[in-house]
Order: sequence, then C-alpha cells, then structure tokens
Amino acid sequence: MSDSKALRGASMHDNVATRLRGMVFDRELQPGAWIDERALAAAWQISRTPLREALKVLAAEGLVELIPQRGCRVIELGDDEAEQLFPVMALLEGRCALEATRNADAAGRDALQRCHDELERQAAAQDISGYYRANHEFHSLVQHLAHNRWLDRCTGDLRKFMRLLRGRQLKLPGRIDASIAEHRVLIAAMLAGDGPAAERAMQQHLLAQLDALRALRAEERAAESFATTIPQEPTHAG
Repeated sequence: MSDSKALRGASMHDNVATRLRGMVFDRELQPGAWIDERALAAAWQISRTPLREALKVLAAEGLVELIPQRGCRVIELGDDEAEQLFPVMALLEGRCALEATRNADAAGRDALQRCHDELERQAAAQDISGYYRANHEFHSLVQHLAHNRWLDRCTGDLRKFMRLLRGRQLKLPGRIDASIAEHRVLIAAMLAGDGPAAERAMQQHLLAQLDALRALRAEERAAESFATTIPQEPTHAG
C-alpha cells in the first residue's frame, strides 16, 4: 500500500490528503474499498490524527464517505451517477474548449499540439493507461487555457469524479481509435481558431465517452448473464 516514506511538516494533513487523493485516482484505493487507517498511519509513520483530518477533506470533496461506527470508504459511482455526470461535463468542457480557443496564445497552442501528439503515440500503442493519462493532461490543459476561474473551479471539482471512472470506457474494443479520431476533430478546430466548432467537438467527445461506457456495461452484463447460464459439468465420485 503506497510507499513508507514519512510525511512531515506544518501542513501534514494537506500532504496526507494529497497522497490519499492520488491513491483514490490511481485506484490504489479501489471504489467501495474501506480505508485501513491503522495500516496507512503505520506505513507513513504518522499518527492517526492528521490522517483523519485528511479524510475529512476528501469527504468534503465527495471522494470518500465517513460511516459512523464503521470507518471510511472510497465512493463508487453508480450507473445513474455517470449518466448525470457526463452531460454536465460535456457542457462545462465544451465551454472550456470554446474559451481556450479564443484565449490561447502561440505558446498555448503549441502546448495543445504537444499534448495531442502524445495522445497519438499512446493511441498507436493501444496503451489504455498511457492514453488515459495523456487524455487527462489534454483536457486539463484545455481547462487551464480557458483562463476563466469560475469555469475552472466548476470543471475542476467535477473532474475529480470523472477521474474515479479512470477512463473505464477505454476498455471497450475500438474505443481508443474512436477517441483519438474525436480528438483530431477537436484539435483541428482549436488550432484553426474556430471556437464554436471546438465547443461542439468537445461536447460530442464527452457524450461519446458516455455511449462507450454504456456499451461496455452492456457487454459486461451480457457476459455475466452468459456465464450464469452455462450448464455445469456433472461431477462423478470415485
């Protein structure tokens, strides 16, 4: 469970919160998992007080839930929550793309191109983890280049919950190829300075992610149903 490097300093609970948040996003702490405070405190060589303060921070952010008399566990997004989250993010990220296209200078456009080039490399390698990381960097950069602190705040808060899904839809066969094709439309619009086209492309990209997640879940449910209907081989004694 993570490394055993000691955490020290005046803002210890902030450092603990940062490390815990990273473990949630990286799925070292799985959705629905109970957090072993005693084991973490021992591994990080800290008392449980800053750990509990950090857990309160994550609970306020909505990443974990505190259960009276039981402890703390990582939240798990259900199907209904994903259905509600993606359309809202499509609106917010679409606006980010619009404003980033309007506001990005030459350096910003160069940074976008570099991020997109990395996406292309990961897509060519069909590396789900690498593509997910590059995709997160690209979307975060678009958000930053919008230069709108209110939009940044709203989008950043909800992006935390998107990260809990950790690009799960990328497991759908063919999704990486579809995603990079969507990104090519988006980057072309942004570099051409066409804000409305970039907004539409970003919105369509987010909604396509939701469609892919639906399709993946349908495949998983079908596989589970098939597994339960396979007749069991009879066993013979002796």
